[in-house]
Amino acid sequence: MSTFVPKKESTEHHWLLVDAEGQTLGRLSTFVATRLMGKHRPTWSPAVDTGDFVVVVNAEKVKLTGRKLERKIYRWHTGFPGGLKQISAGKLLKQKPTRVLELAIHGMLPKNRLGKKVRNKLKVYAGPEHPHQAQQPQRVKISA
Repeated sequence: MSTFVPKKESTEHHWLLVDAEGQTLGRLSTFVATRLMGKHRPTWSPAVDTGDFVVVVNAEKVKLTGRKLERKIYRWHTGFPGGLKQISAGKLLKQKPTRVLELAIHGMLPKNRLGKKVRNKLKVYAGPEHPHQAQQPQRVKISA
């Protein structure tokens, strides 16, 4: 008996709709990252994109537990001398509510060519509206 290896052509990608309202950031991120990579399927393979497209709505209403709104800091460097920038999670959630969720999910994805391809299948929106009605995404309930 030979080992089953999924092919790119035979993989079926579904569209999922996730509501982030009232969800904890980390638990929501792990759920979405798992679906993006396809690890929830028995046909998962580390070298083949077997994941689904995920549309996340209401990203501005995601919860952070504890004092993470003040104490969690996102840092990056501009590339210029003295160019270290930082912003707290609370400020980033007010300025760019989708960015907090994107950074959390992207940190859980592989850092290679396949990870970049998987990253493009994530669609995050701050409010309840999204432009992907034509794909008929299936609403997914996350157990808390």
